[in-house]
Amino acid sequence: MAAGDMVKLAASDDDIDTTDQCRAFEAYGKVFVVNGANLKVADFTNTKITTANIGANPPDRGNQLTGGTSGAIMYVDYVTTLTGACTIYGKKITSAKSFESGETVTGTDDDDNAISFVLNADETAPSPPHWYDWTVYGGDEDTYGSLPDQAYLGCLSGGRCVLSGDPDYPHEAPTSAAGNPWDWNIYRTTSDRATVIGNGPAGTIGDVIRALIPARDGQLVIGCANSMHIVVDNPAFGGQIVDINDTGIFGAESWCFDADGSLYFWGTGGINRIARGVSQVEHLSQLALPDLVQDTGANPSTHRISLGYDPDRNGVKVCATKLSDGSSSNWWLDLRTLGFFPDTHADEQGVYCLFHYNANDPTLAGLLCGCTDGYIRVHDDETTDDDGTAIDSYIGVGPIPLADSGRDGSIAAFDMVLAGAASGDDDASDGVTLEAWSADTARSVIKQLAAGTSPKISLSFAGPGRIRGGKKRRGVRGAYAGIKVGNSNSGETWGMEKLIIDGGAPGRRLR
Repeated sequence: MAAGDMVKLAASDDDIDTTDQCRAFEAYGKVFVVNGANLKVADFTNTKITTANIGANPPDRGNQLTGGTSGAIMYVDYVTTLTGACTIYGKKITSAKSFESGETVTGTDDDDNAISFVLNADETAPSPPHWYDWTVYGGDEDTYGSLPDQAYLGCLSGGRCVLSGDPDYPHEAPTSAAGNPWDWNIYRTTSDRATVIGNGPAGTIGDVIRALIPARDGQLVIGCANSMHIVVDNPAFGGQIVDINDTGIFGAESWCFDADGSLYFWGTGGINRIARGVSQVEHLSQLALPDLVQDTGANPSTHRISLGYDPDRNGVKVCATKLSDGSSSNWWLDLRTLGFFPDTHADEQGVYCLFHYNANDPTLAGLLCGCTDGYIRVHDDETTDDDGTAIDSYIGVGPIPLADSGRDGSIAAFDMVLAGAASGDDDASDGVTLEAWSADTARSVIKQLAAGTSPKISLSFAGPGRIRGGKKRRGVRGAYAGIKVGNSNSGETWGMEKLIIDGGAPGRRLR
């Protein structure tokens, strides 16, 4: 597959239940899909060969197989069964030679037994990717244990495939052996063996697991309904579970990392951050958006909350979307200022998931938004409208105290420096509108800014740069003021370098 191309997987209608939760994660050149009782693999690297009879000595993982006629060679990764008709997946190392139907394939297993079987079809390359059930190696549960009966969460951490979400064991996260997604035998004695996080050597978790978050340095953050935990070191041998605090997480998609490895997540009280190497939680939205959780009214049974880091714009996109109709509340968290900016989507463009595609080709890289209508969308800085619809872009400033406590004051004049030195510059700003409100309390100003209606004054500034005579000598009076600057014209962009306000003399004392 070429970078940027999309391919439809060879899944049947009953392979995935689209009415149920579904997660996927990448590991070892494959994508592992967890969808309740449906556990699947999309294999992007292995070549597939098939036989009607695998013979008395089926290959072990890692064995070399050689085609007797073609001379093609592969190293076995996975087989579907150890008896009878079998499909073998492996890494082929002879690009110029291909396994052929009717030829005898030979090799030697781990016990020095001779492997021999006849192919009943030509090899199948992994383009498009192979699609098959995720089971233990050869389906041999006596040797390789068993996967969970159900799973809704999954990730790769420390070389292990980690699953969780089984309704019968909501506080557990079973893992595969390190480096082997087909081995789930927890009774081995080696340090790379499979284990069960939350009910194993590393300690217990008594809370419902909602998110599996693979962090840097091989650590795993486990987000629960009412708590957060970090799995440090090897969970099967000497590792431990460290409790962070009593802050929970909303759901499986409600987190992201920035470029420095700091974790952002929607949890108790709103949007939080855990800096890399720190086990303390910062509540980022507590001051700026104190009523965020209550105003959103989201709960995991009705909403999907997703966070996605955008390195190109140095911020985090936050989307709270209603599952039934796509209606959403969205914010942009600017990591330079830690300021929150509201973002509006049409219902059919409500975001259900966010993923940063880190392609080698920079024209393909970016934050992908999976939307209600089935489309994947990206933000495009070169576009000046939204499919023909004008974009209403603005910033709000305030509440601004206009005088000492107990008095009111005023703003006598406004001036603006817009981006760009002259008309025609690539970064030159179009004109903007400034609206201002005032009130006797800061909370009243915040409500007026949020509503955006009935401003005390409305002024227009032409761009770019600072225009001679651009100062507007009109003012507002009160104890606090709020200012909104923006542009809602289709085909136009704007940028502001500086807002200048002239203060008036304090006036009456408030009672």
